[in-house]
Amino acid sequence: MTIKERSTKIYRTKTMFSEEELIEKERVCIHEELPYCSAACPLKLDVRTLVGQIAAGDFTAALAVYTKITPLPHILSQGCEAPCQKYCKLYDIGEGIRITALERTATQMGEINKGSGMLRMKKKKTAAIFGEGLFAAFFVGEMARKMYPVTVYSKYDNMYDMLKAAAPFADEEGIAEDAAVIAHTNIIFVHAEALTSEFFEQERHHYDLIGVSPSFLQILGGEVDETVMLWHAETVISAPIEQQDVIENAFNARKAALTADRLAQRLAPENSRGEEGCKETRLYTNLNGIAASASLPCGIDGRYTRENAISEAKRCIQCHCDECVRGCVYLQHYKKYPKKLTREIYNNANIIMGDHMMNKPINSCSLCRQCTVTCPNGYNMADICLIARQNMVTTGKMPLAPHEFALMDMEFSNTDAFLCRKQAGYTHCRYVFFPGCQTSAIAPDTVYKAYADLTKRLTGGVALLLGCCGAIAKWAGRELMYAETVRMLNEHFAILGHPVIIAGCPMCADMLSKHSHEQVIGIWDILAEIGFPEGAKGLDYPVAMHDSCGARGNIHMQETMRLIAEKLGCVLIDTEYSGDYSPCCGYGGLVMYANREVAHEMAKMCAERSDTPYITYCMACRDRLARENKESRHLLELIYNENAGVPPDISEKRYNRIQLKERLLREVWKELVEPVEYGFKVIFTPETRRMMEDRMILRTDVMQTLQYMRETKEAILEEKTGLLVTRHREGNVTFWVKYEQKDDVYVVHCAYSHRMNIVTR
Repeated sequence: MTIKERSTKIYRTKTMFSEEELIEKERVCIHEELPYCSAACPLKLDVRTLVGQIAAGDFTAALAVYTKITPLPHILSQGCEAPCQKYCKLYDIGEGIRITALERTATQMGEINKGSGMLRMKKKKTAAIFGEGLFAAFFVGEMARKMYPVTVYSKYDNMYDMLKAAAPFADEEGIAEDAAVIAHTNIIFVHAEALTSEFFEQERHHYDLIGVSPSFLQILGGEVDETVMLWHAETVISAPIEQQDVIENAFNARKAALTADRLAQRLAPENSRGEEGCKETRLYTNLNGIAASASLPCGIDGRYTRENAISEAKRCIQCHCDECVRGCVYLQHYKKYPKKLTREIYNNANIIMGDHMMNKPINSCSLCRQCTVTCPNGYNMADICLIARQNMVTTGKMPLAPHEFALMDMEFSNTDAFLCRKQAGYTHCRYVFFPGCQTSAIAPDTVYKAYADLTKRLTGGVALLLGCCGAIAKWAGRELMYAETVRMLNEHFAILGHPVIIAGCPMCADMLSKHSHEQVIGIWDILAEIGFPEGAKGLDYPVAMHDSCGARGNIHMQETMRLIAEKLGCVLIDTEYSGDYSPCCGYGGLVMYANREVAHEMAKMCAERSDTPYITYCMACRDRLARENKESRHLLELIYNENAGVPPDISEKRYNRIQLKERLLREVWKELVEPVEYGFKVIFTPETRRMMEDRMILRTDVMQTLQYMRETKEAILEEKTGLLVTRHREGNVTFWVKYEQKDDVYVVHCAYSHRMNIVTR
């Protein structure tokens, strides 16, 4: 279907996944799960925030958190049986937090809000409570907080006396403070020394909502449904039995007040109640690196001094799960956990019809799947982002711009720089060496030596295929382009006679094993079996191994790489987040094209894991780390005694691939190669080279622009600088070049591009 917006944009809609699937995916994330203490509290006290406020020295804010769960904070804190406390996670390594003592200290040192609630709308329906005791006291408080006028029928004439009788464990000061807060609400006490059924029937008809204490309910002969605290024979609210536990009475009163409120609104009391009572939590809290500590003793009144309360509160580790965030720059950058990010991505793809503000975050995930390992439940943020890219490309909501350069580079690898040949002298080859586009672009001499070595030491013939495995199109969400790449590669593998593929790149090995019909092994497997050529040598100082995203989940590959490094004589240093937990360097998922800031942060995080130089087995990783001024070497460089040195810029990467192809054709297959000649010379200033690298402008883009100028004679003089300016549109991009000309030599001082099309009339 099509939807025409007022902006005249046409959007095709395609559901990313159903609402049910979204909820199922979100449920995997446990970031929002209650901490163990709060889950054990039937009233769901926000213990983390309360303790955090005390740690900050703000006892009034802590008390405000506590009063959210009860209208009688002093009575509850002094009588609560503290089911939360025994579930403190610190008990796993030492002594837990004395939560109850902190609650009591907060009620003593914090200032409670005694406002009358005049700005809140008082309810028109009236309520009455018959009886006394803890349940009745808490119920009165809950109804008063909901702004219902409440009449209390009991043998007490005021709230203080009622509370004092119901809570003999509480001190008089606390009782007085709780009573004073309730006194500001609309409550009337009617003295009734001995409640009877006849008196109840006489008075109940004056009120819209009726509550009775559990002891009086027994006199009335009623039974209560514990789900909603409602006597179904009559519209009477109560509790099943008189509880001894203070917190149970508080909890039952809250449930009863909710039932009353829903009845007042003529709503079914059993619906829309949320999760009530204690619950199991799925939260995971990592205690690694947390030292055991002892709780501070409190006074005989169960309270702390101000200083001791703050010290005890600071022991709290604020239980939460951030396992994925701790190791993922992407989640850290956007300050969002997977569940929240997934919902926003879903809305971006399925609901939003205007500007898609989440496009950049969607394209900033490296798709490395580290989250599936670090998350206790295996949350797959990479899968979410990839599905979103595919969906938005299909529906026309994802612009080409963020990935266009990478896709054109892939096309270059599979056209101009593409090469597929059988080993010279062979009509059928047992193997084909597939080094990968980035390996050829960054270290062409290493590829040349590796192929020469394989042809010498392997029997049965080794063909060569220079090209891209299709990962770039896959990462960009361009499924049609990816399918075309797969088809093209499989056709060439068939022409070669379906050889065993020797991959030189972990990501290529992973991609080819999924979409080709051939057996795929790594060059590392071959070299681990047949040994190294002469001259192979490791580094003579300690190094750390950086594992490729393409090796995630492939323990064999990771172990083989370490075995090779050790055989070369390298001394490996362990680092945090290695192996399956290794972070992405910023190349994966095309992040370096879509969001350079995040890509830089990713490479920086990788580099900072160790002070030692790195050994890699992915050439893109080696390149990204070197760009962060981190010494890094590829295992194949060590094996073939090569060093790619300073990372090549984007133009040099293309040049390297062309030069490698031409060298192989010329030296291995003895074919004549005609070099491309422009007929003029171009000099780039150092500042221009940096500018072009940052703006992803190739030297060939500038050369073609100057060639176009030579043909059309179109250029303008910039009077301020004295430079000539010309332009040329190539594909979707218009390139501009500022230069000075000396005969057939052009000195380029500036180059930039944009996607606007300039039309002259």
